[in-house]
Amino acid sequence: MARLAASGRANSAVTVMFHSAVAARQGLNATESKTLDLLMRKGPLTAKDLAAETGLAPASVTGLVDRLETKGYVRRVKHPTDKRRVLVEIRMEKMAGMAEVFADWAREVEELCADFTTAELETVIRFLDGAAERQHRAAARLSR
Repeated sequence: MARLAASGRANSAVTVMFHSAVAARQGLNATESKTLDLLMRKGPLTAKDLAAETGLAPASVTGLVDRLETKGYVRRVKHPTDKRRVLVEIRMEKMAGMAEVFADWAREVEELCADFTTAELETVIRFLDGAAERQHRAAARLSR
């Protein structure tokens, strides 16, 4: 378990450094970059949903969305079925160049995956999914 914990901490540290470098390349801070990642994964969200997903205060989310909108990464749009609500959505044209930012890293991960069987990779996926779910729950408990 100690080796697993040490490996997890090392992976977490380099992940933060990588995403900080990606954010800097985009002219964003880490929170802005991870918010874009969240919107890419989940699709358009309300500010309330963003606050719930990120653990940020509603006022902080307003400032965050304002900054991302000013930088051209997101836009506010009316909810399709509830005109009282506003969604924050990614401006995909601004994200078009992001594939090249991740291409080098993605190539290296593909090379690494070639060293493992499909069954081994399925085990890794199951572990990572479980760890992410548990970390999400722990973060929610800390935010209370």
